[in-house]
Formats: sequence, C-alpha cells, structure tokens
Amino acid sequence: MTRRILSLGLIGTLVLGAPAIAKPPPVSTPKPAKTVDPHEGDRRIIHALNRLTFGPRPGDFTMVASMGLERYIDAQLHPETIPMPPELDHKLKGYEALTLSSGELWLKTAPPETRKGQQPDPEAQRRSREQMHQTFEQTVEARLLEDLESPRQLEAVMVDFWFNHFNLYFDKGPVQLWLGSFEEQAIRPYALGRFRDLLGAVARHPAMLFYLDNFQNAAGGINENYARELMELHTLGVDGGYSQADVTSLAHVLTGWGFRRPGAYQPDGFSYFFNFRRHDFADKTLLGKQIPGAGEGEVELALDMLARHPSTAHHLAYKLAQYFVADDPPEGLVKRLAKRYLDTDGDIREVLTTLFRSGEFWSGQAYRAKFKTPNQYLLSVLRAAGVHEVPRDYVERNLTELGQPLYGCLTPDGYKNTQEAWLSPDAMMRRVSLAVTIGRGRLPMAGAMGPAPVDPGALATTLGHVLSPDLDHAVSAAPEDLRAALILGSPDFMRR
Repeated sequence: MTRRILSLGLIGTLVLGAPAIAKPPPVSTPKPAKTVDPHEGDRRIIHALNRLTFGPRPGDFTMVASMGLERYIDAQLHPETIPMPPELDHKLKGYEALTLSSGELWLKTAPPETRKGQQPDPEAQRRSREQMHQTFEQTVEARLLEDLESPRQLEAVMVDFWFNHFNLYFDKGPVQLWLGSFEEQAIRPYALGRFRDLLGAVARHPAMLFYLDNFQNAAGGINENYARELMELHTLGVDGGYSQADVTSLAHVLTGWGFRRPGAYQPDGFSYFFNFRRHDFADKTLLGKQIPGAGEGEVELALDMLARHPSTAHHLAYKLAQYFVADDPPEGLVKRLAKRYLDTDGDIREVLTTLFRSGEFWSGQAYRAKFKTPNQYLLSVLRAAGVHEVPRDYVERNLTELGQPLYGCLTPDGYKNTQEAWLSPDAMMRRVSLAVTIGRGRLPMAGAMGPAPVDPGALATTLGHVLSPDLDHAVSAAPEDLRAALILGSPDFMRR
C-alpha cells in the first residue's frame, strides 16, 4: 500500500505540476534560425494515430512508417478495403445485440404476454428486464472489442463521433435493448458516407423515435421533442437560423412518423412505420419554404432541406474540426470544410479528406492540442499497453468513475470533447491510478492473473519515441516498475 501511494504521488507530481497541462507563457526572445527537426516525420505519424484511431497499438507506428502516412490515411478513409481479422469478425457476428433488428430484439426479449397485447406477470417482467440488461452488456462488450481490436480504426472513431452527435441515453425504456442495433444498422454503414443517408437511417430507428418521443407525435397531440433536437443538435445547430415556428411546423411534418406498436396483430412490433392516421396532412411552412401535405414524403423533403442547409454544413464542419483539430478550431478551416460539404452533397469522407490534408490539422499548434476524454484515455491506455481482453465491468466502473459511462449521457447533446469539460485534479489522479494499475500489469482479468507489466521500452517504441524532454528525463530517473506507468499517466499521454 505504501509503495502504491508513493507511485501515485510520483506520477501525480509529474501530471499536476507539469507545464504541459497549461498553456506555456509567451516567449519574447528572438526566434532562432529554423532547423530541420529529425523527429518531425515520427511526430506526424503519432499525430495521425492519435487522431484517426483510439491510440497506437504495438506495431502500428512501424506499420504506418512502412506503408507511408498518405496510404494509411487513405485506407482508413475506405474501411471496406481493410480486412477484418477472422477471429474478431466471428466474435462480433456472435453478438445478437448487433445483428438482430430492433423488432427481432423485442420479440426475443419481451414477455410473451406483452407480445400478445396482454399484461405480463411480475416474474415475466423481471426476466424481460434481465434479458434487456444482458443485451445491453453485449452491446458494451462489442463496442469495447471493436474499439480495441478493429483495424478499421477511423470507422470506429466516427461511429463514436456520430453516436455522440445523435446521442441516446441507455436508461430510457427499451432504448438499452436497441443501442447495438442503432450503432450497427443506423450509424456504422453511413459513418463515412453521405450525411443525408445517415440522418435518414437515424430518423427511422426506433431507438431515436422512442428516446425523443416522436412515436407519441400525432395530429391530435403534437410532441416537439424530436423536431427541436433534429434542428438544434442533429442538423442546423443552435444558431442555425430557425425559429420556434419552424420547430412547431417540423413537428407537424413528423406526425405519424414512428414504429409499429407491439401487440397481438403486430408481430413486427418496433419496426419503422408511418401511420397516416396520425399524420397532419395540412400544408406546412418550414424555413420559409412550403411543404405540401403529402404524408410520409413530407418528412423526406424536410430531411433533404435540413441536410443540405448551409447552417448544417457549418455546424457539422465545426464539430468535426473541433473533434480532430482543436477545441477552438480555426474559422478558415471550418469554412473550407463547410464548402466541401455543400459541394459534395454532404459526403463525409470528402469532408474528412479535406480536413486531413489541411495545414491546420498538421500544424504545430494542433499537435497534442486535444485533451483526451475519459473514454479516449482508457482506450488509448489499453491499446498502447497491448491489452486485448479486458472485463467489461472493469471498463464500465472506470468510465463511470471518470465521469463518462458508455451510453450514459443523460442529455441529447452528448458528451463534450473539450479540455474544459474533463480537466480537473480529481480526474487526473483517477487517470494516474488507472495508469499505475495497467502499467504494472495489475489489470483484473475475470479472476485470473492480469497481463504482464508493460515494458517501458516497448511502450516508448509504440509511441514513436517522441516523449517530451521532461517526461523522458522523469522516466529515465524512475524505478523500472514505474516507468511505463509514468508514461501512461503523463500529460503527454493524456493529450492526443
């Protein structure tokens, strides 16, 4: 116990006292003549691995250096060209939470009486809740496995980005049952495609329709929840130029847009369904344009308008630039990304290509400028340490303690990805404790011995040997069994 306290104190001193956490003071001395940095190429590789992936794994740096950075980025932008390891593919296909549709999951999980439109007995309800929770646990396990192991890392990163953009909270009714289906069927196929296709898939998924209450939206009783978030969060942005009248009009457009109610005559309950009997067929005005009362087609027209609106282009461009470049992204970059979005009819891959080719992305100001969220930090520690299997409950517990449980954001705006949201002394010490546990090979593995302690030399190789001079000196001076923990708990590593 004493040794552990000393370990935390040593690393905590480095973390909390290091100038890397705060902005360095301005320098007034004359700039020396520009010299060639022999480590510039290595830093570019690590920068790409930190931004396009959940952090480098052992061997990634060498692989990228061998194939070339441009080829690597192009491959990540086209995940269909990257083979999935057969074992990983087999494991993922074994998760029914990912492979079954929302309706199939309901039929498999709901009490038989509910499927027949009758009141279930308490025991049947208890079994149903247990099955729903087991499905949720599958979803978490699959997400963790994919984020840790998939070679299609940019796709995994973008699934995380878009889920957060279209955030759902797991603990609202049957939403936890459908989270895996939502990610695999409404987000992943479109994560690097056209935003309009992504928007349409999300708008049809029962998880979103239930979470934001549009299944209750009818001509005789308007519910504006989904209409408001569709404009404020999913498309135009809070300053996107719409009014309350537009929210109300869009809510009327969305009447009847929902899913089949489960019951005796609905064997495919909880599949997407437009109920024309609940729809308001009056003409509407949205964002100054007329939408004739035509039923289901009104929603398609409204989604077209929203996806192609300049405010949507700017909103998404800003969020992508903030995620991949800086908390306060350069306005010039945001404008270029928004223009590319509009020029390509919302092609996400093309927007990201422009971003990854930009001077702003590769600038010195962007290098290690982003502070990792708890999820990003935990994944990056596990990946850098070469951990392949980790108990789901261990990850869930640590993410909860760090303030970012998976699928646990209560509000539809999702988790923040800025330093201001996550940097605090308490959070740093929790990260330090995690770094010590994993660095010293004390990760609990379902009752078995954890992985071996992380070799600090191998870890430095994984990270491209581009540690800051202060960290390099501290690691060299530390006891051997603390060196890996020092790296994993350092300010350098907490940034990406």
